[in-house]
Amino acid sequence: MDLINKAYRVALKEHGHQRRSSGIPYIFHPVSVAYILVQLGMDNESVAAALLHDVVEDTPVTLDEIRKEFGNEIAELIDGVTKLGKIPYSSREVQQAENIRKMLMAMAKDIRVIIIKLADRLHNMRTIECMKEQHRRDKALENMEVYAPIAHRLGIRAIKEEMEDLSIRYLDPVGYREIEDAIALKKEDRKQFIQDTIKMLHERLDPDIPNVYIEGRVKSIHGIYRKTFMKGKNMDQIYDIFAVRVIVDTVIDCYNVLGVVHDLFTPLPNRFKDYISTPKPNMYQSLHTTVIGKDGIPFEIQIRTWEMHYTAEYGIAAHWKYKLGISGKNDSLDDRLAWIRKMLENQSDDDATDIVRTIKMDLVPEEVFVFTPKGDIISLPTGATVIDVAYAIHTEVGNRMIGAKVDKRIVPIDYKVQNGEIVEIITTKENGCPKRDWLNIVRTSEAKSKIRSWFKKEKREENIIEGKAQLDAEFRRLNIDIPSEELEHFLFEIIKRQNCKNLDDFYASIGYGGIQLWRIMPRIKEEYVKHYEKHDKPDMPQITEVAKKKVSNGVIVSGIDDCLVKFSKCCNPLPGDDIIGFITRGYGVSIHKKSCTNVPKDIKNAPEPQRWVKVRWAGDVKESFQTTLQIIAVDRTGLLADVASYLSSLHIFIHSLSSREAKDGMAIIDVTITINSIDHLKSIISRLNTIKGVSSIGRV
Repeated sequence: MDLINKAYRVALKEHGHQRRSSGIPYIFHPVSVAYILVQLGMDNESVAAALLHDVVEDTPVTLDEIRKEFGNEIAELIDGVTKLGKIPYSSREVQQAENIRKMLMAMAKDIRVIIIKLADRLHNMRTIECMKEQHRRDKALENMEVYAPIAHRLGIRAIKEEMEDLSIRYLDPVGYREIEDAIALKKEDRKQFIQDTIKMLHERLDPDIPNVYIEGRVKSIHGIYRKTFMKGKNMDQIYDIFAVRVIVDTVIDCYNVLGVVHDLFTPLPNRFKDYISTPKPNMYQSLHTTVIGKDGIPFEIQIRTWEMHYTAEYGIAAHWKYKLGISGKNDSLDDRLAWIRKMLENQSDDDATDIVRTIKMDLVPEEVFVFTPKGDIISLPTGATVIDVAYAIHTEVGNRMIGAKVDKRIVPIDYKVQNGEIVEIITTKENGCPKRDWLNIVRTSEAKSKIRSWFKKEKREENIIEGKAQLDAEFRRLNIDIPSEELEHFLFEIIKRQNCKNLDDFYASIGYGGIQLWRIMPRIKEEYVKHYEKHDKPDMPQITEVAKKKVSNGVIVSGIDDCLVKFSKCCNPLPGDDIIGFITRGYGVSIHKKSCTNVPKDIKNAPEPQRWVKVRWAGDVKESFQTTLQIIAVDRTGLLADVASYLSSLHIFIHSLSSREAKDGMAIIDVTITINSIDHLKSIISRLNTIKGVSSIGRV
């Protein structure tokens, strides 16, 4: 108590006459945070750090002064909780992400940092009523996206549920009130039902099982909200809206209670979960079963030991090393917290906002549990695919993956795994490699990071080509035309901001996925408009009878010199197709196939016929073009592999390859490839037509 009293006196002195927005003395906040930590059973240092956690941020006291007065341990805890200083960031989102990254790095060293932060956020939500509405909504959203998922992964149920309920109250006050009223409406009926059920269980359990404790609980408002408003169920369809919890002394007693419960009530099929033999990643253990009572009302019964109960309520706070005095490399707690280090390792160094997206994706409460053929359990977020499973097993397993079996049957590469499935990854004995389109399939940030890492290390030249192609495509889409000799100078600041040394590094980062173009293109477009579009452009170029010949992207445009040419996506013209050009307003000539549905059959009588111009392919086209083929074939094992093998033997670059089932035992394969002429394409189609079972091939 001497340490805690000393911390309180310093906090009281430094916060002095400061008041919160509500008007109450500021000291009430750190005291309340400290009280929450005492309820969680935290240690002296945590409580002292909670009392002092705002002193460094909101008063003249420095961290060095705290370190001198209270020691390094408490100073490090306070530093982990304290936001970064007044550093200018490009957006509020980036500042939020940097603060979270700083906190997680401190949390990886000392888990108490996040427990103090969660208590701080919880008390802020309890007293946020006096803040402006938008501020309340911003804080509530941040809680739902970041802090509640972390509390869930740490297993601190009490904080998680209250934080979610308070956040929903401000994010959707109408929905919150509806659920609150619905719960209150039948409060007495539920109370009587739970009392009767508890009495019935005691009568059957007490003679045979010692020290049985039984209590009732109502599902949290956010838990009901998620199932009603987000999953479209009504209150009568939620079986665990209230539950009975049975707490006993031993694991054997848990299973004995389960037998009695199933004898006493009728269990609902497929509603039994054994989290004792298969604990959740946040250490939660219990038996869950949904049964139907004598009045025909379904309800959930949870069965656990006292140790499991403390873990379920307080999570990591009930089992941490400082409380138990555990240390060393074999600490099982360190293994349980490995996800924090993994999250930081997998995060991109040059984009702090990745950390927020990772928390949203990987720490969501909805999880699936799958098994390897050896019986190992792998936990993944809902929606994860077999590729995610492969990378969760080992990086090399993911890189060498060529297929997967689920419950001993072959599944597509984008198959989403379900609870309880046995997943076997099929790998090649040779040096394998991931596919670029896997980045659009995988769900976890860990898998994405490992795929990007492989491309970054192994395929630099290919990354540069791919990155340049992606950037060129975006430039064409946004009508950006920058002379090649000026491009590196134009992009200099953006290249520097992305931690790249030169243009090739920039292309390579785009190619392997380290830089996401959708994030930086608005800035590039803004700079382009500023530097290259200062003067008004005429509505359209003047067309003369005498054609000046200008080759652009392999196309000769009649009557227009030095113009931007873009290929329309409605028909994707290729060298060898009959083509025609349409003069767009200020953005060059758009090239269409003459057979395109957007080209008038009678141009002379079409609106603004003067904007249609003759164009033709240059004799020595050196450009490469992307085109998509749709292959319809008899569905069979190995069909997709045959298509990929044929294209590979022709040295064709494949951008994407996917298949789906059609009617009557047929399959549809869509493949996007790079070609250089219509004749080149015809030879590819001719070769693909020799594949067994192929019915038809056409351009999309």
